[in-house]
Amino acid sequence: MLIQQWQIDNLAIISNMMHDGALQNTQQLKQAIRLWGREMGLSAIAFAAPELGAAGAGLADWLAQGLHGEMDYMARNTEKREHPTELVAGTQSIIVTRLDYLPPDLPDGGPDSARISRYAMGRDYHKTVRQRLQRLAERIESAVGPFGYRAFADSAPVMEVELARLAGLGWRGKHTLLLSRSGSWFFLGELFTTLPLPPDAPLEGHCGHCDACLKSCPTAAFIGPYLLDARRCISYLTIEHAGPIPKELRPMLGARIYGCDDCQLACPWNRFARPGELPDFLPRNGLDHSRLADLFAWTESEFNDRLAGSPIRRIGHERWLRNIAVALGNTPPNPQAVAALEARREHASAIVREHVAWAIERHRAAATA
Repeated sequence: MLIQQWQIDNLAIISNMMHDGALQNTQQLKQAIRLWGREMGLSAIAFAAPELGAAGAGLADWLAQGLHGEMDYMARNTEKREHPTELVAGTQSIIVTRLDYLPPDLPDGGPDSARISRYAMGRDYHKTVRQRLQRLAERIESAVGPFGYRAFADSAPVMEVELARLAGLGWRGKHTLLLSRSGSWFFLGELFTTLPLPPDAPLEGHCGHCDACLKSCPTAAFIGPYLLDARRCISYLTIEHAGPIPKELRPMLGARIYGCDDCQLACPWNRFARPGELPDFLPRNGLDHSRLADLFAWTESEFNDRLAGSPIRRIGHERWLRNIAVALGNTPPNPQAVAALEARREHASAIVREHVAWAIERHRAAATA
């Protein structure tokens, strides 16, 4: 196996840091952790203190306005969200990591092609990120001895965007996501540790007067900069929302059947994004060029089998069909879409039947217009 030059350099740097098997100080340890993380495929690593300042007040205000919709879990464990030491006692520092996932250029597809958020086309990121965090913790232990830690990847009451901002991995964009000079196509993960590692400095924001992300939202889900009404967000509607999708919003979903990338696609900083290096996030099951009618024909068994290991699987077959029915209703009039919808007209789920009926009526109205 070829060893890249940066790996050789890293080994030399770490070797120089070591003395009698131990790292000299916390700054050297931080540098070593960054190098080890890179060797494990992590794109960037920074360090935050377990203190979130005024971020909790902003969350409380957002929840008080009901902008979280049905995401009741957001309103639970608020003390643990605001105070990391309440979540993991003894936490002295938090190692915040970034893992890039952008797949290579995707085909545009036609009007009958499904649109799926890029993060969901490959393997479930929760497992991939946590596995690397666990390996990183074990590597640190081999150098400094046992210490307390817990790994998180969008899997607990952790305000990860705010922690990443405080650690200097980026700044909060007006679309509420973490943004950096190399874009926003990445996952975040955290290691809460008992190690006394000094925090890194936050970055200044670099959005300026740009509001491209806000204007790009198909459903006008942004109330203003840094403020999202989740109840109108397509990612929320197609993933988190369990009931019928509001009729007035359905035409705005287009062919989006799982998530939405529009605000990220509109961001000028994403012009500098590079594809992720891990094969885990490459498109699977042809999801980058699938026809809506073909996906709509999947049985529940096919849905579960084909999407095993995918984040999409967690929405279940019923929501999958609900979302695709809306997308089929938004396609230009064509007999293939109508035939696919007719085949599900008597589906066992009342939610699926209602969305199918809506979509068929859309096609009928368009045909007679």
